[in-house]
Amino acid sequence: MAKPTDPGIFVQTDSVGAETERLAAIMACLRDPETGCPWDIEQDFATIAPYTIEEAHEVADAIARQAWGELSGELGDLALQVVFHAQMAAEAGHFSLLDVLRGINAKMIARHPHVFGDESRVKSAAQQTEDWEKIKSAERAAKAETGVLDGVALGLPALTRALKLQKRAARVGFDWPSTAEVVAKIVEEANELVEARDKLGAEEIAEEYGDLMFVMVNLGRHLGLDAEACLRAANGKFTRRFAFIEAELAKAGKRPADSDLAEMDALWDAAKRKGL
Repeated sequence: MAKPTDPGIFVQTDSVGAETERLAAIMACLRDPETGCPWDIEQDFATIAPYTIEEAHEVADAIARQAWGELSGELGDLALQVVFHAQMAAEAGHFSLLDVLRGINAKMIARHPHVFGDESRVKSAAQQTEDWEKIKSAERAAKAETGVLDGVALGLPALTRALKLQKRAARVGFDWPSTAEVVAKIVEEANELVEARDKLGAEEIAEEYGDLMFVMVNLGRHLGLDAEACLRAANGKFTRRFAFIEAELAKAGKRPADSDLAEMDALWDAAKRKGL
């Protein structure tokens, strides 16, 4: 195991492989029980997992903002998460970073026989997607994942997981034939939510609200939309318009807390007219 005194840790190189090894060595030093960082030493898979998710979202955020100057750093932060988990796994005797890299390399080659094998590259995107799913189905079968929904990660954002679950079910015919049935289901779920609000308790209200969100994701899927991406865009629009409200109020020496709904609604409409 490399030590903080190892000069190789401090020397940048021009090799992707060498820099990968350097990052792994740095992580090993941070986790060293005698000379490492107390915070890094205390961590485990469960405590680091939220950071992994956060870093992935920060990568997506940089891309959404087209902040290309930030993207390199965000990808580095995400790469550190991979190395952190691999180091903890190696310490526990589960697997190493080498196993991680070998595994993903083998998977990518196996999943692209039209590039690395003898299959024809003359395929439509739809055909390639179908072939990809067949390969993944075979991989799931090899891991004894026999259920249609097996393998859809629990840790995914809820909207993303809902979409993946629905896509899996749709492949075996469990799906509405058109958006009309989905919209009708939305109306039904909305009515059930109102009834729960008026007559039932908090647990039932939460359940009906979840059902409504789930079917909204389904409508997006039928329309060819990604609910996560759509909601992210809506969040961005809300942020821009509310910032406009704050800026306009500031011109009058006011804050939102000093205003009222009617005034802020009018400013919201003004932001809409400006295309924000």
